Amino acid sequence: MPKRSAGLLLYRRNDAGLEVFLVHPGGPHWSKKDLGAWSIPKGEYTDAEDPLAAAKREFSEETGFTVDGIFVALGSIKQTGGKVVSVWALEGDCDPAKLTSNLCQLQWPPRSGKTIEFPEVDRGAWFSLHEAHDRILPSQSPMLMRLVDNVGHQP
Repeated sequence: MPKRSAGLLLYRRNDAGLEVFLVHPGGPHWSKKDLGAWSIPKGEYTDAEDPLAAAKREFSEETGFTVDGIFVALGSIKQTGGKVVSVWALEGDCDPAKLTSNLCQLQWPPRSGKTIEFPEVDRGAWFSLHEAHDRILPSQSPMLMRLVDNVGHQP
């Protein structure tokens, strides 16, 4: 069975239309990558956990922000590595400058025996839908159109 993740696509409306909040993964592997590297805040969950509850938990762990409101199911996508990601949209706002992420550990450099600690997410940002298409992981890109289909794009 493929690994499963759940995530929240936070969006807001302005005079230009919709903007989405995406996060950039932390750690040495992602430090010099930008286009096609950003993600919907998400994380894995167990069989015993409700996927929407997991999406809320992961959003909070990766950003430090708590969210509440009307969650709109956008369905699931299969990422390049085979992981199935279920996503919900939520209208809201947050200040990316106040993002605080949980920490991860990784052996780095690989096979060195040395362990480093780094934030799971090193930054977040608001992007127009056009910008988000360039920034988001290609396998998550369909969620941007599903967002428009479900909530519209008018300010």
